Amino acid sequence: MAGKREEARDNRRGVVISDDWPGYRLDLFTYPKHYSGDLDHVLIPHGVIVDRTEKLAKDIMNDIGYCDIVVLCVLKGGYKFCSDLVENLKNISRNSDTFVSMKVDFIRLKSYQNDQSVGDMQIIGGCDLSKLAGKNVLIVEDVVGTGRTMKALLSKIEKYKPNMIKVTSLLVKRTSRSDNFQPDYTGFEIPDLFVVGYALDYNEYFRDLNHICVISEQGKVKYRV
Repeated sequence: MAGKREEARDNRRGVVISDDWPGYRLDLFTYPKHYSGDLDHVLIPHGVIVDRTEKLAKDIMNDIGYCDIVVLCVLKGGYKFCSDLVENLKNISRNSDTFVSMKVDFIRLKSYQNDQSVGDMQIIGGCDLSKLAGKNVLIVEDVVGTGRTMKALLSKIEKYKPNMIKVTSLLVKRTSRSDNFQPDYTGFEIPDLFVVGYALDYNEYFRDLNHICVISEQGKVKYRV
């Protein structure tokens, strides 16, 4: 029994990328050349993200069963992950004997300026959270860092008494500032690096980059506000 609990915890961490992982050289991949010099290396290639997202969709369906789901996408960084995840969930539903109804809604949070957290989470748009009462909610996030932003969002949603809340995040950062929040489903656990690409941005830049990359110091200076 203890072994199964340990395995479950390890599975929730997702694919673990170690602190000493050097990543991939940029010249091994294609990327927008207007970001030349702005990136340090590729941390997770796009193809790996696609495959991992497909597996997450299978895990989610196997876990929560075939029920109606409200997918709550955290904008803006989560939109590509959410889109790909929902498409995989739909494919699983279409190829099964039981149809799963999925409604997708959106919420926008603000917690970063440049590469630093601005402190308190700000909800600056999105759905009426009261409509989540009695629903099965799947929150789709791009990155969990300290965990404070997600805990604050969950606290707000829980007031409306949904039937179920699950959280999936493409990335979880290992950081000493963590509140030890762990999503139910994690794509990749990564070092405490500022990453961009696959809709993750730095002051609205790099969303058009398919791979997840580590931004260079030149890039931080170039696009700082």
